[in-house]
Amino acid sequence: MARPIPLRKRLLVRLLITSVLIAICSVAATAWLAVETTTRAIQEEQGQVLTEDMDILRQLSGYAATHRDWSGVGKTVRALSDRTGRRIALTAPDRTPIADSETRDTALPPRAAAAVDPLHTDTFTEPGAQRTGIDPRAVGPFRLPRTERERVRLLAEKRRACFSINGVETTITQMPSGRSVLVDEDGTVDGGQVPTPCADGVLNTPTVTEEKALAELNTYAGDCLKGVGGKFPSLFAATVDFTDRSMLTRYLGRKAETGIDTTRDQDKKAQECVDRARRQQLEPYVAPAAELFLGRGDSAVPHFDMSAANKAKVTGVAGLVLALTVAVTVLVATRLVRPLRALTHAAQQPPEQHVRVPVTTQDETGILAVAFNDLADRRERMEAQRKAMVADIAHELRTPLTNIRGWLEVTRDGVVDPDPELLASLHDEAVVLQRVIDDLQDLAAADAGTLRLHREPVRADELLEQVVAAHRVAAEAAGVRLHMSVAASQGSQGSHGSDGTPWLDADPVRMRQALGNLVSNAIRHTPADGTITLSCRRQDDEVVFEVADTGSGIAPEDLPSVFERFWRAEKSRSRRTGGSGLGLSIVRQLVTAHGGTVTVTSELGTGSVFTLRLPDAG
Repeated sequence: MARPIPLRKRLLVRLLITSVLIAICSVAATAWLAVETTTRAIQEEQGQVLTEDMDILRQLSGYAATHRDWSGVGKTVRALSDRTGRRIALTAPDRTPIADSETRDTALPPRAAAAVDPLHTDTFTEPGAQRTGIDPRAVGPFRLPRTERERVRLLAEKRRACFSINGVETTITQMPSGRSVLVDEDGTVDGGQVPTPCADGVLNTPTVTEEKALAELNTYAGDCLKGVGGKFPSLFAATVDFTDRSMLTRYLGRKAETGIDTTRDQDKKAQECVDRARRQQLEPYVAPAAELFLGRGDSAVPHFDMSAANKAKVTGVAGLVLALTVAVTVLVATRLVRPLRALTHAAQQPPEQHVRVPVTTQDETGILAVAFNDLADRRERMEAQRKAMVADIAHELRTPLTNIRGWLEVTRDGVVDPDPELLASLHDEAVVLQRVIDDLQDLAAADAGTLRLHREPVRADELLEQVVAAHRVAAEAAGVRLHMSVAASQGSQGSHGSDGTPWLDADPVRMRQALGNLVSNAIRHTPADGTITLSCRRQDDEVVFEVADTGSGIAPEDLPSVFERFWRAEKSRSRRTGGSGLGLSIVRQLVTAHGGTVTVTSELGTGSVFTLRLPDAG
């Protein structure tokens, strides 16, 4: 009786433990993910607050850039405070209040959040501030009146139509000064390369207002630019750039007109002169610098704290997940274990019963059940073969022993005289008995892996000649013709002989035994006037032997069994007419021991061809 499986080693228990561990890990991972998600949400909220701060600063900087003072900023401050939920306060640099979304009695934060100065802005929310530090919305005297604005708009429409005709699609965008410019899909002003028919220069020609403001700007920058140009004061001047929405004015180096190259240091100083003059020109048109204070009440970073109710909720959900996991695991594991229990029960039955198990699934367990049934079938077949082999061995040994014993008894009783003919008959029976014993011994050695081979270089043609010579007398007695054919290899590569004859590294005695068994079998099954052909050739890296006969052939259903022990095509044949049924089994064992293979093709009434493939010794 098989010992019971310990509880800790049962598959169901192990599956249950594994599932519980997985569930615990899942709950822990989910909790960690929840905390990480909450933390990330808090960080995103912080980023949103920072974005709101930048937007407030951008709005107030724009107000300062478009107004001469802060007198009407209170309405804008309250609107921004209502939209963002933040406290917003503006003061002069000396903390004199300008505007506040809270009451005046409310204390200001200890430090200002930012300085609002459109001429020295540190915000990069508007294009152009990065390079000049001046809010591009501060245009001052460059702001176009309505009439000029409309005229420039019409010129932009005309150029856009010209661009479209020449395959360049653009849109019209209005600059802070009111001037209209063309922008392509990439955001490039004037569509990058201007088509030749459209390069009339009319759109980018400064208007009267811009010419006046530009002249004023050059007056402010004159002394500074002269200092940069030295003895070439006309080399530098300020101009309006209409192909860059992010920069209103810049210096112009007149290199093409003078033929004089400026250095990088001169270019930098000239641009600084223009920017300084521009601030001087814009100062009367913008609001004075102010300090921006932002409240922190609603924007403070929240602290993640789990309350007792939330802890209980998380614990309850975790317990529910564990209970559900255990229930599902028990259900699934029971279904998985059921076929395994059937396999275990079948495996514990006595071997002689050859129990099979039903295959109910297509998974690994079903595959295991199929393999178990195959093993049971194979064991049953092997058991049947073992019993048949014992019976065949007993039959093969009983027949010659019975003949020998019978003749000896009648000779001992004086019924028959021990003449030479009787002695020769007894000798033949002893030879038959010895052959059966030798065959069984060879098969036993091959099965045990103790079959000894004395390898040496062997010529294929000489091996066939020896086999033909040994069986020529038996073939002539049966009226069968023996032929031999050896195909020489092309060239001498892969062979020991210069004539291209195939060689192999083999035991010549065992190879003669294997080929001899095939020839004997062919003689036995080939009628008179038949032909047996032994051939040899070199194919790739193998030496191929073939024994072909014109005998009775083998039925297709019998071909898989020809190399089995004690197998005979005709069960009624005796030892003398049909052999012991061990010859072909010995052939297969000997060829396998040499590292080769043996196959057979046959057709009833036509003959059979046995093919041996052995490694070439070349």
